[in-house]
Amino acid sequence: MNKNMLAITGVALLAVTACGGGDDPLDTGGDTEADGEAGELVIGSQRYYSNTILAELYAQVLEQEGYEVQREFEIGQREVYIPELESGAIDVFPEYTGNLLDYLDGDNDAAEAETVHAELDQALPGDLEVLDYAEATDQDSYVVTADFAEEHDLSTVGDLADVEEDLRIASNSEFETRPYGIEGLAETYGVDLTLVPVEDSGGPLTLGALLDGEVEVANIYSADPAIEENDLVILEDTESLVLPQNVVPVVSSAVDDGARSALEEVQGLLTQEALLEINAYSQSSQASPADVAQWWLEEQGLNS
Repeated sequence: MNKNMLAITGVALLAVTACGGGDDPLDTGGDTEADGEAGELVIGSQRYYSNTILAELYAQVLEQEGYEVQREFEIGQREVYIPELESGAIDVFPEYTGNLLDYLDGDNDAAEAETVHAELDQALPGDLEVLDYAEATDQDSYVVTADFAEEHDLSTVGDLADVEEDLRIASNSEFETRPYGIEGLAETYGVDLTLVPVEDSGGPLTLGALLDGEVEVANIYSADPAIEENDLVILEDTESLVLPQNVVPVVSSAVDDGARSALEEVQGLLTQEALLEINAYSQSSQASPADVAQWWLEEQGLNS
């Protein structure tokens, strides 16, 4: 799972505490506070606008169920927030199955979405778990302009090996060591790329580098409306170097049955079409993640 919003250059931790619910306490299936409230959960997000919106979706539905939610958003990459999850400092985090499995177990042999999910649940440290994965995915994708694809007759990632010029790719710096990154492309496809680090997770700076000709290839997430808006071409990953990256919540043992049920309801509504709609609305409206999440949940009848 980037996009046409201003890149965030620092860690912004938002600690916003809210409490939902009504006069009648809800039976959440787990421990409750003495005053009848469902308890506090800490929700985190990556430094990526679409992921923060997903975290807001989770936060708001939990507040509707009476949970007190603390938001710690825009934390950064997995090297930073996975230890926070493992320590219990964060209880819920929206993730992407294939990328998280590759991070935890780079030698995995998973390929299909169900296998990736099962292996991920086994690979998570401590008492962390993943809930059901959504249909929606936000894949790392190798993207070129339509003109470049036509000039070099490109349709697959492997076709890049036949381009007789030096090729550069814009992506976050960790792309250098990811299994689907520089080394993976060379080993799997015989494609040699030079990384041009752009630290906005496929966002406007990455897009600009591609459109301005600073790079020939960009890593832009597949649920980004900018791909269609700019007539970009996603090169087919015929060898499945990038694993399925379905949206999935990672949860700690503090997340009780009631909270899990609320999160699973959101997961069931997160189709690929829905994620594209959410991201498109975010870009067109320039609304905050909280307002985007509230808009979509109201559309689904999940927010009053």
